[in-house]
Amino acid sequence: MAFVITIDGPSGSGKGTIASRLAAQLGWRCLDSGALYRLLGYAAEQSGVSLDNGARLAEIALGMKIEFQQDKILLDGKDVSLAIRTEQAGNAASKVAAVPEVRTALLEWQRACAIEPGLVADGRDMGSVVFPFADVKIFLDASAEERARRRYNQLIEKGLSANLGSLIAEISERDDRDRNRSVAPLKAPEGALIVDSTALSIDEVLKRVMDRVRKALPDLN
Repeated sequence: MAFVITIDGPSGSGKGTIASRLAAQLGWRCLDSGALYRLLGYAAEQSGVSLDNGARLAEIALGMKIEFQQDKILLDGKDVSLAIRTEQAGNAASKVAAVPEVRTALLEWQRACAIEPGLVADGRDMGSVVFPFADVKIFLDASAEERARRRYNQLIEKGLSANLGSLIAEISERDDRDRNRSVAPLKAPEGALIVDSTALSIDEVLKRVMDRVRKALPDLN
């Protein structure tokens, strides 16, 4: 088995940024599991499939041709990098992620990403369900207000419209849905290092994560 580091947390906690920077620093593969659910939600809406139709969603999930490139994501050969980063796509992802058939369909695909020399996987159930025996588990959190502010800044930087008040409400609603779903609910995995990033910079969070990784991988020192 490859060495696996999981980074879980709610939307906007910084897990994607930390995961990609950590993977780059280690020279390992990075799995953005959230992108899978965004891709599925997007594909379902484009096909007019209800986001609670488990059988059809699983069908779409198993048939998606996904290609992660350095600066873009292709779905069936089409660049959907910006399309899957909208708030609508995020809400769709949260809904399809609560469907048991969907999580089953994507489980082995995600586990197959754990190849040598190692994998950094970010999501909401990486350390609790997908990789329960991961070597290092991290759980990032932050207040809903701070996470909404970060998301607001990201959208504005990309030239997309955004409303801070609406973002706070949407993130809070998504948190409630993710934490209370019947399958693979969002929670801190057992044994995880919990980091509240509300008042921390990216570099400060990365340092705390790297300190934990170095304890598990002494050769990095």
